[in-house]
Amino acid sequence: QVTIHLPANAVDEAYTLRLTVVNDAIIRVEATPEEQIPNKRKSLVVVNREGPYTADTEENEQTLTLSTARLTVTVDKRDGQMTFLDRTTGKVLLKEAEGSKTFTRYVSPQTMLPDNYVPSSPDEINWGKKDSVNHLSLDDRSGYSWHLLFESDDNEAFYGLGQHQSEEMNYKGRNEELFQYNTKVAVPFVVSTKNYGILWDSYSYGRWGNPHEYLQLHRLFTLYDKNGRKGTLSGTYTEHTGKIVERNEDSIYYEHAGVVGNLPQHIRLGQSNVVYEGEIEAPETANYHFILYYSGYVRVMMGGREVVAQRWRTAWNPNAFKFEVNLRRGQRTPLRIEWQPDGGVAYCGLRVAPLQTEEEQRRVSIWTEMDKEMDYYFIAGENYDEVIKGYRFLTGKAQVMPRWAMGFWQSREKYNSQKEVEQTLAEFRKRQIPIDNIVQDWLYWEQDKWGSFVFDKKRFPNPKGMVDFIHDNNARLLISHWPKYYVTTDNYKALDAKGWMYQQAIRDSIRDWVGPGYLGSFYDAYSAGARKMFWQQMHDHLFTLGVDAWWMDASEPNVRDCTPMAYRKLLCGPTALGTSDEYFNAYSVVNADAIYTGQRSVDNNKRVFLLTRSGFAGEQRYSTATWSGDIGTRWEDMRAQITAGLNFSMAGIPFWGMDQGGFCVENRYVEAQKIYQKMGYENEDLKEWRELNARWNQFGCFVPLYRTHGQWP
Repeated sequence: QVTIHLPANAVDEAYTLRLTVVNDAIIRVEATPEEQIPNKRKSLVVVNREGPYTADTEENEQTLTLSTARLTVTVDKRDGQMTFLDRTTGKVLLKEAEGSKTFTRYVSPQTMLPDNYVPSSPDEINWGKKDSVNHLSLDDRSGYSWHLLFESDDNEAFYGLGQHQSEEMNYKGRNEELFQYNTKVAVPFVVSTKNYGILWDSYSYGRWGNPHEYLQLHRLFTLYDKNGRKGTLSGTYTEHTGKIVERNEDSIYYEHAGVVGNLPQHIRLGQSNVVYEGEIEAPETANYHFILYYSGYVRVMMGGREVVAQRWRTAWNPNAFKFEVNLRRGQRTPLRIEWQPDGGVAYCGLRVAPLQTEEEQRRVSIWTEMDKEMDYYFIAGENYDEVIKGYRFLTGKAQVMPRWAMGFWQSREKYNSQKEVEQTLAEFRKRQIPIDNIVQDWLYWEQDKWGSFVFDKKRFPNPKGMVDFIHDNNARLLISHWPKYYVTTDNYKALDAKGWMYQQAIRDSIRDWVGPGYLGSFYDAYSAGARKMFWQQMHDHLFTLGVDAWWMDASEPNVRDCTPMAYRKLLCGPTALGTSDEYFNAYSVVNADAIYTGQRSVDNNKRVFLLTRSGFAGEQRYSTATWSGDIGTRWEDMRAQITAGLNFSMAGIPFWGMDQGGFCVENRYVEAQKIYQKMGYENEDLKEWRELNARWNQFGCFVPLYRTHGQWP
């Protein structure tokens, strides 16, 4: 281990640099603008930080060189710039760019919601009020946003980063926001076609590629409405009744519950067609990176051509899609967004990344919002397998899954009774269709007892008998389980008495979507004591029945859908380890620890299987698989799962799956089945539905976990 103090060139640059030889193919790099590396927290990701490895060291006035059996690492002592080389061939594998390690002291948000916040429903009126913001004082938000830059060859490609939904495979030259959300999983690891990987040990919100936040359109472009007037776009909202609302739009930013109140409130959006149109004038000739956020049906045309073909997503779970367009300086380019909202609450947004030069876009850029120090690992290998082997040396070996987990899983949203579960399994056996697992999704408890872990006796009169029936028919049971509790349950009260429940949702009276809406929150999985109690509750109510495996839903944690990012962090903190700014992305891995460690503590001869909607680096050591969340049921969604699943696996985590056939369903498919049931007529929509499911299940044969799932038909 070597520590270097660099010249104090600038306040935002690294001053102290520490290199640790983990083994002959892995080097750890730590940096800070302060005089010493901080006492590092216990890593939630890395379990093997340092080995008994030594390195040859050479030093002169300008350069420090470390050499292992496989690597040579040089450090420019003037600015800390590092180069990683293959020791045998002398070939450069990776080189930090000039100004590669920069820091900005993190400043906590002063308010949780934007200035133009308008509540979209009465129960949101208290969000972000001053009495909520005052609780920020309980958090230690001391730390830095840091930015790491590397040079990259034009022919180099990068894979990994977790699971994202924009149909992108190679992340070279791309931008990706790194946070956890339903259908989106962030993993801070990439592997290069030059046979190395980078793992950064950070748990906060981050960005790959452009380090700056996407901008609303007027922040970068000059806007013109449909009549050529400068300053805004034109918005036309046409209700199916013929009612029309026209207004100027200085941006298209209706992306979360904090701003959708700015949409027209005196028109029924769910029964309307919306057109945003006009022209945008670019400040420079360049390739511009856009992000589209949407629910309902949306289509985007720019410069007279379709840049986003029609896409759809359900209203309660919007999606994001990225695209690029080359624009010329000073040229007014026509823009048209056709949007058909679908549901009572509607979301739509189009933003653009701040402009970068082509050279900047080609570089490897990693930015993280809040951390105590910069901490990353360089992992070399002869091929991808060796790089992944190095990743798992650091983060833990992948457990051997139970053999039955590799079979066919039958899953629905949802079986509403014991009778449904047993009859479904019996029908598979009657038809001699092989099945290894059947899944009990959510709401098997009484409606107002989320978190009780107790079956509703009216619908599930004999849970132990149901589990025995499943086992007697040579199958296993996976059961849906959330880290969520209603305040009225005994389990909530037990955790809350120890200070192990997140309180912001309770203070702000955030109610969920079930029945009349119930008050609840999530437990703090970052607390070791809370993890033990969480497992004990699972054990006493479910494991003793013979439940075989666990389906951990909403493990981002998703306390509330479609909220502003800053408020999301407030809802899931402070954690037992520190601020939720710092620990924003790692909840699923500590939650997996609770279940894996808990089950192994009571039955060390039964393999653990956990399916989780979120994921993070290191989860493979807890016998955990991830599925891609509540995706849509369309061809573009099936296509997106191919790149999402491949990149997730190349982020070092081997077990991944999806809702085969998709989850959220367009009304046209539902209506098509109603017509068929009533008239026996199979229209084009139903034919498409059948083919989509057939093709999706063919694809499903080639992913690690084969699980069919959906809402309806």
